[in-house]
Amino acid sequence: MSAKSPGVRPLSVLAGFALLLVVVFVVAYAVGRQVGPVAPGLNPGTGGSVSPGMGGHDMGGMR
Repeated sequence: MSAKSPGVRPLSVLAGFALLLVVVFVVAYAVGRQVGPVAPGLNPGTGGSVSPGMGGHDMGGMR
């Protein structure tokens, strides 16, 4: 029988998990780049305008 040090197995499991996380994020990034933007007309920094068709509706008595 050979004795292993107790820190080897948890360290390899942690390294495997970190590698799996990196692979998942890389695949998600690649898929996102291929698909493109979710809302093509959405531009950063244009948050103050009223959406088309909304006509400035107000919520009335809801506070």
